[in-house]
Amino acid sequence: MRKLTKEQKRDAAIAAKKDADIDFSGIRPVVDWDVAEVGKFFRPAKKPVTIRLDADVIEWLRADGPGYQTKANLLLRHAMLHFTGEKQTGRIKTARGSAKPRMQRSKV
Repeated sequence: MRKLTKEQKRDAAIAAKKDADIDFSGIRPVVDWDVAEVGKFFRPAKKPVTIRLDADVIEWLRADGPGYQTKANLLLRHAMLHFTGEKQTGRIKTARGSAKPRMQRSKV
């Protein structure tokens, strides 16, 4: 007969227990998913591109410090949504980790 390992003995002991004998007091309660936000941590795929912009535009984007590419992406997304007529609400997580409101189509 083959000798059981420590893990196999533990697994066999757990399998032999009845549900009523298992202590669930250390388990966190079930989370209410009614308030969950769909897509909260979704990040669209990014593609590296080369784009030529006016020097003053780059200077303005970089004026706030790191994250100028994210800022440019948000501005372009805002323009895209404006021209396509789509609405996008909620919050997105930026590359720097801070949550910023998604830009919405202006109602003009």
